[in-house]
Amino acid sequence: MMLARVFANGVGHRVLRESTRTVGLGVTGRQDRQASSEVVTKKTQLHDFHKAQGGKMVEFAGWSMPVQYKDSHITSHMHTREHCSIFDVSHMLQTKVYGKDRVKFMESLIIGDVAELKDNQGTLSLFTNMKGGIMDDLIVTKTDQGYLYVVSNAGCADKDSAHMLARMQEFKSAGHDVDLEFMEESLIAVQGPSMARVLQKGVCDDLTKLTFMSSVLTPVFGIQGCRVTRCGYTGEDGVEISVPGADVVLLTEKLLADSEVKLAGLGARDSLRLEAGLCLYGNDIDETTTPVEATLVWTIGKRRRQARDFPGADIIVPQIKTKTQRKRVGLISKGPPVRQHTPILSYDGRTIGEVTSGCPSPCLKQNIAMGYVEAGFSKVGTPIQVEVRKKTIPAVVCKMPFVPTKYYTVQ
Repeated sequence: MMLARVFANGVGHRVLRESTRTVGLGVTGRQDRQASSEVVTKKTQLHDFHKAQGGKMVEFAGWSMPVQYKDSHITSHMHTREHCSIFDVSHMLQTKVYGKDRVKFMESLIIGDVAELKDNQGTLSLFTNMKGGIMDDLIVTKTDQGYLYVVSNAGCADKDSAHMLARMQEFKSAGHDVDLEFMEESLIAVQGPSMARVLQKGVCDDLTKLTFMSSVLTPVFGIQGCRVTRCGYTGEDGVEISVPGADVVLLTEKLLADSEVKLAGLGARDSLRLEAGLCLYGNDIDETTTPVEATLVWTIGKRRRQARDFPGADIIVPQIKTKTQRKRVGLISKGPPVRQHTPILSYDGRTIGEVTSGCPSPCLKQNIAMGYVEAGFSKVGTPIQVEVRKKTIPAVVCKMPFVPTKYYTVQ
């Protein structure tokens, strides 16, 4: 059941407990994080279902989440690439933005052009601060139901909700019409080449007309109140389904009734997104990183660049032309795996950057990573080195995504 809208005094909004920062998982499921005994571990509506299905539960961003199931991480990863997997992403923050000034409100927080979106079309965007740093990445969808639908990261839920509430107060004080609703629906991601065939059996809408980053409110396998958005974090064709929490187990069971569908955990999700060249907030982007440094200039709407009316625009827009001192790049190497915080060196042994995410690629059978290097070393094909366990290993700067993405864009 959804909660009431949040009004100017904030009464009635969802209480978001303090959670740890979202950080990456290696292929073994090991978490590089600082644990806190004061953090209350939250559970999704699928928690008991995960355990019953053999899910290995770990603490992640303040939530108890499955890192893998009975299958190995590599088996689960490849099953997603070849067939279809379900990921529980209910820990992510879902928000509805209401009011006649909802677009203006959202554009005061992010770098994207929400006004230009068609009905039921979404876009990846970024919350930025006045220094040009990335506060979080998010997807915002302009629905035809009179609200914007926003999905942002679990590890930033407290920060994002507080940020939006504070701006809402400012807007209301200035006489603008905007309200927020923090949703309690569950969220599952169904990813892989078999997704459309599997899901089509449960929806009346023609999925060939639902293209990448578009969304529809529709019953799914008879379950009312579902929002299906064609997107995902794996590089494969897929959807995210927002579903009433009381019905998420039933929906998951109905999807799993197809023999091609399996459950997948955080371990596979991390290696899949890295192969697709996608950033993980807290690892690859943060408040010290600008969209230009992160090679995410494409998320800045053309109109927004010209108007310079988003947070940090006076820092970000000039960087587009003058370039930056560092840049996010992809790396490939052989030998021992490259992990977060691995130093990146020039061939004369000088430190030129640091790895932010890395793992052995199940598809490519070699080590892949992304990180930041001095701009002069960012050209594809540039030979560099990485320092693993105090040994230098040859590596090369390469184009991302490492594995070609298969988003459904054809109508």
